Amino acid sequence: MIYIIIAILSGVTIVVSRSVNYVLAEKIGMYQSTFFNYVFGLIGSFLLLIIGGEIAKLSSPETYSAAWFVYTGGFIGVVSVTLSSFLSPRVSSFYLTLLTFIGQLFTGVLIDYIVDGHMSVYKVLGGILVVIGLGYNMIVDKKKTL
Repeated sequence: MIYIIIAILSGVTIVVSRSVNYVLAEKIGMYQSTFFNYVFGLIGSFLLLIIGGEIAKLSSPETYSAAWFVYTGGFIGVVSVTLSSFLSPRVSSFYLTLLTFIGQLFTGVLIDYIVDGHMSVYKVLGGILVVIGLGYNMIVDKKKTL
């Protein structure tokens, strides 16, 4: 049950942070908003490392033995936050959440393929069904507005 609650809270924080980032981007600019997002995220991460007693592991050689694509997370995060701030006023929160889910799903399938050399047909099929459902919903919404 705790995992379900954490998943729900995670989803809520994503939608709330997207809205806050949009307002911040409107006030100070998209790139400045992204910059402050990462500065405060870095400060928060270091505080959690210190509180959790994990700060000593930063100097351990095992810490940096991950695959090359793991180190692209920061860049991907910057692109994701910038795109989210840009798209928030243009796309409904529902569609933006679905698009984020679809992107995460297919990225996960791609990472699984890179790491394991195996692609889950069920995940790909599920992603395609979500895309079809999203497209159908957009068509229905467009007909309602006409």
